[in-house]
Parts: sequence; C-alpha cells; structure tokens
Amino acid sequence: MAVKIKKGDTVKVIAGKDKDKEGKVLSVRDGKVIVEGVNMITKHSKPSAANQQGGIVNKEAAMDISNVMYLHKGKATRIGYKMDGDKKVRVAKATGEVID
Repeated sequence: MAVKIKKGDTVKVIAGKDKDKEGKVLSVRDGKVIVEGVNMITKHSKPSAANQQGGIVNKEAAMDISNVMYLHKGKATRIGYKMDGDKKVRVAKATGEVID
C-alpha cells in the first residue's frame, strides 16, 4: 500500500487521546508516524556520554498512520494521486488541488 503521508506534512489527529491536535510529521516508518507535540510519553534515561544528567525526558511516541489526516489549507482531507504530464503528484480530495 502506498504511504500518502510524508515527512514534513501537517496533519490532524482524528482518533485517540490526542484527537483534534495538529502537528508536523517528523518521521514515517512501517505504517507509523511521529507527529511533533502529539502522543507525548515520559522516558526514563540513564546518564550517558551524550546525556550527562539522565532523568525523565518527554518525547513523542509513534502512532498508527490511520489515526492522522492530511491538512490542506486548514481542512482535513484525504489524499489521492493523479498524473501531471509524466509525473505522479498527490492531490487533495476535498479541493482537487495538487499538493506537491
């Protein structure tokens, strides 16, 4: 299945504890996305060379890609594809406009 959400896209969470929150996609991998400021967890880290202090760190956890929708001009929309000449481009289903 083609992954229609890409790194850098702005998305809206449509299900789960953070429903209706918006953010930028930081990474997409194996059907999961990490969205900036959404699905925050607390992680206990031991002191190391990189992190001298250690302690409790807040960070984003991965969530399923089906729980987010692409935001186009402030409106959540599905994404489709169409051929623009010889190039395949993403299209917002709600407006029919080319995304990238």
